[in-house]
Amino acid sequence: MRQVVLDTETTGIDPAKGHRIIEIGCVELINRKLTGNHFHVYINPERVVEQEAIEVHGITNDFLTDKPVFAQVVHDFIEFIKGSQLVIHNAPFDVGFMDAEFSRIRPAVGLTNDFCSVLDTLQLAREMRPGQKNNLDALCRAYGVDNSSRQLHGALLDAEILADVYLMMTGGQTALNLASHGKDNQGGSQKVEHQRITNRPTLKVLRATADEEALHQERLARVKEEGGHCLWQDS
Repeated sequence: MRQVVLDTETTGIDPAKGHRIIEIGCVELINRKLTGNHFHVYINPERVVEQEAIEVHGITNDFLTDKPVFAQVVHDFIEFIKGSQLVIHNAPFDVGFMDAEFSRIRPAVGLTNDFCSVLDTLQLAREMRPGQKNNLDALCRAYGVDNSSRQLHGALLDAEILADVYLMMTGGQTALNLASHGKDNQGGSQKVEHQRITNRPTLKVLRATADEEALHQERLARVKEEGGHCLWQDS
């Protein structure tokens, strides 16, 4: 199964008022394994980014002036997400912006649900953790995901963190394969740095002392005298 964990940053909070996407970040999961493939692009929104939004993600108007407009990246973006299940935290927000951007393209290219299905991890978290805070930072704390590098919101970083959270929420990840490369907004290749779950220290092995082993054997003998038995001694 191919899943794409996605996040966006925007000029404001309401696409109905003309706000636009300015950053898209995606990471790929295949059969619940991170492949290292990603899609990341900054976008010139052709309008002003509101100051409140800049305070959230730190992406300024000056930074975006030389970036491509959405129409220039839309086909690469669709190719990356097509046929996948999108995993998004608070999916109605991102999907609403994506649909608004798709609708501006002429000729129309369709809407998000025409390319892929969508899983909302916020809704999933609310079902699993009713009555608790379920924003991304709260879920990181709940599932032990390191988000110390998240000083400001950023689409690619938030997608990477959400991938960790989603895998932990739904049973953990069995293996990593970060050898493959992803596509960046310049059309080149680069490895996804994913240090949060690969730098864990080696677990300590605590062995029983001779005295503890002797006490254990005494307890097993007492159990046997009283009619009990231990399965691993029967083999």
